[in-house]
Amino acid sequence: MTGIFIILLGLGTLMVLAYRGLSLLLLAPAMAMLAVLLAEGGPLLASYTQVFMQATGGFIIQYFPLFLLGAVFGKLMEASGSARVLADGIIRGLGPNRAILAVILSCAAMTYGGVSLFVVAFAVWPIASALFREADLPKVLIPATIALGAFTFTMTALPGTPAIQNAIPMPYFGTTPFAAPGLGLITGALMLGLGWGWLEYRTRALGSGYGSASEDDTKMDGGSAPGLTVAAAPLVLVLALNLAFTFVLIPAMDTDYLGQPEFGATDVGALRGVWSIIAALTLASLALVALNWRRLAGGLAATLDEGAKDALKPIFNTASLVGFGAVIASLSAFGVIRDWVVTVGGDNPLVSLAVGTSLLAGMTGSASGGMSIALSTLGETYLDMGQAVGISPDLLHRVTAVATGGLDALPHNGAVITLLTICGLTHREAYRDIFVVAVAIPVLALVVLVALGTAFGSF
Repeated sequence: MTGIFIILLGLGTLMVLAYRGLSLLLLAPAMAMLAVLLAEGGPLLASYTQVFMQATGGFIIQYFPLFLLGAVFGKLMEASGSARVLADGIIRGLGPNRAILAVILSCAAMTYGGVSLFVVAFAVWPIASALFREADLPKVLIPATIALGAFTFTMTALPGTPAIQNAIPMPYFGTTPFAAPGLGLITGALMLGLGWGWLEYRTRALGSGYGSASEDDTKMDGGSAPGLTVAAAPLVLVLALNLAFTFVLIPAMDTDYLGQPEFGATDVGALRGVWSIIAALTLASLALVALNWRRLAGGLAATLDEGAKDALKPIFNTASLVGFGAVIASLSAFGVIRDWVVTVGGDNPLVSLAVGTSLLAGMTGSASGGMSIALSTLGETYLDMGQAVGISPDLLHRVTAVATGGLDALPHNGAVITLLTICGLTHREAYRDIFVVAVAIPVLALVVLVALGTAFGSF
């Protein structure tokens, strides 16, 4: 019991200090080594170099291309003006009477097309602010509206999304980004419908009035911008290429060479999903540059450089959490926790997978970090349990992805803090509605997903 308490203490301390703004690059190894010292008395250096760093490096090796290409693509969308044009087109097309839905859909379109949720928040905020003021809607609902469109159903539920949360389960379960598409669509529709309904209810409860605002709220960048068709084309291309590579092009390739030791003695089933997203984002980025050459030519090198830099902090933060999880998993007390988590839900591994992944995402304040810890320690166990009772890997994939998108948005989450900062609001003013649309409703949707998956299997 002492060992379990130390593990929980380490996770709790990590969560509290991350909430206070301390860097995960320092916190994760420090808390991991503290747990080793208190639980087992060492060896500290071996735990750091042979466990923490090995797991951290392994995650970076496997997923760096996805973080890099996603960040570059998002920066190109931002620099070309495409992100702003797309958001403005959707919002203006639906009009002020549908201001909340317009903001949700503009965020969803960009995140489903591969744009970073941080880029989406910066791009949509000025237009959302102007539209909410025009419609006389409360400013305090803007963060929750953006969070619903960017942090929820397009990140975890919709099939084919290039979000890292949808990519991480693929190597563990041998799946693709389109795993369990029917269940994903149902879950995503539930998040969207309930979240939109809550925000509309809150507008009536709060009454009219935008609230306090500075003159800078609606400041927008000048300069030339592409047309709506040109702005949307790269996002459509990401989805279309993802589909084509996943189901047509890569399966048609001769990949027998992958069984050789120098290529990891693997097979295309374990790599198809990652390869598809890499190819789709690369080609879509090239198309984006070609379509916006005149707008980007003068600063293309700087834009690419900024995009590459933007990939570094997210992947190193996430990888550090993976290293922390690997150290925790190496402690003898973790075996007790693992055995307990596996028994949650009885003979239904979906319940255990959902609970364990959700708790870890909540404790770390990171969907991808919590998922990586869960899968690196228990992924093979869940796959074996699922196969034993006839649960498909596709269903395991979708439950894992959706499970990360609830408790991860607790107050210490970096994206939540960034969003509130962009909007000039505090947790006290705006977090209640973020909690409902990005935590409570996704958790409810996860319950529905597990129930449907248990009753009907993957579809």
